[in-house]
Amino acid sequence: MTDLDHLQAAIAEANDAEANGEVPVGAVIVHKNKIIGRGQNRVLRDSDPTAHAEIVALRQAGLALKNYRLEDCTLYATLEPCAMCAGAILHARISRLVYAAPDPKAGACGSVLSVMNHPQLNHKVEVTTGLLAAECGTLLTNFFRKRRQEKLNIFD
Repeated sequence: MTDLDHLQAAIAEANDAEANGEVPVGAVIVHKNKIIGRGQNRVLRDSDPTAHAEIVALRQAGLALKNYRLEDCTLYATLEPCAMCAGAILHARISRLVYAAPDPKAGACGSVLSVMNHPQLNHKVEVTTGLLAAECGTLLTNFFRKRRQEKLNIFD
């Protein structure tokens, strides 16, 4: 399977999150070309501010490998990770991160902050960006546009 295939799996997670009323962000973790962790935003459903797609996928992958160190794994995400998720990715020793859309409001891989691969940190992650960025960006834009419209309709 290719990066595109794995990112499509992350998009499927994002679509499922949206269908459940969450912000449409999805993630998968791959080890030896097999998906070992899947995640989607669950903050509302779980009443958990840490239940971002990446964190959910990291937890599942850790259980799959029976190890909190996820060396030789790639994390695919539909959106640039925030500071919390970037920190967790580093602590898990993920080897590679592939994310689609940049996050100009909270991205911690260069858009707003540069948590990922900060020069003073000892672990480095290979980062690939932009793959399917337009599709993932549109998914988020449409979600928030629809949410704003629903709020306006409440006042009509």
